[in-house]
Amino acid sequence: MGTAVSIELAADRPAPELRALIGDVCGWLHEVDARFSTYKQDSEVSRMRRGELTSTGCHPDLRHVLGACADLWRATDGYFDAYYGGVLDPSGYVKGWAVAEASQRLVDAGCPTHFISAGGDIAARGDRVWRVGVRHPWDETKVAWKLAVRDAAVATSGTYERGGHVINPRTGKPARFLRSVTVTGPDLTLADAYATAALAMDRDGLRYLEKLATDGYESAAVTEDGRAFTTPGLPVAT
Repeated sequence: MGTAVSIELAADRPAPELRALIGDVCGWLHEVDARFSTYKQDSEVSRMRRGELTSTGCHPDLRHVLGACADLWRATDGYFDAYYGGVLDPSGYVKGWAVAEASQRLVDAGCPTHFISAGGDIAARGDRVWRVGVRHPWDETKVAWKLAVRDAAVATSGTYERGGHVINPRTGKPARFLRSVTVTGPDLTLADAYATAALAMDRDGLRYLEKLATDGYESAAVTEDGRAFTTPGLPVAT
């Protein structure tokens, strides 16, 4: 997946069992990378890009992702677009979905309290409070916010690491108004997609984030000129 992953299990179980659980999560993430990578020429996404694979012949997980991306395209008025420019790139959905699926595997294996972090996408599960630092968008050694979440997701999208990689489909140019967007809520796949869509919306992203609060998704954003915005219900640690 091209990013560092950290896993914390809060379970009173023998070390070999914990190692096996972590091994299963890592195996799943490697499987996702092999199937969805836009860099590996033998991935299903790359093969679909070249017209060597159709949606009927691909793995059910890829069909699920394609369907979910289509739903999000409609829900975000086209701002979340896995086919921008006519080229398939579901990366904006896949990472959050992969972490959410990994988290569910741990729950199913009897480990409901855990923390998984992968490149700004966090699943903080279980009946305990997890403290999450949101990276400062100009200084990686500092945090912009400290959050306290319980059985929730935190997703951050920004331009501070990869530059203008998110395109505003209305202008056809890289989105630059927001430097960092963080969304918290019950579903990591949606939180991640909402953060990416808000980033793509440029200035309109702030109004979009405000509306998400009615669905249980709180947010924090920093503009390129250094202004900070949060929704009233953001779970800031005290």
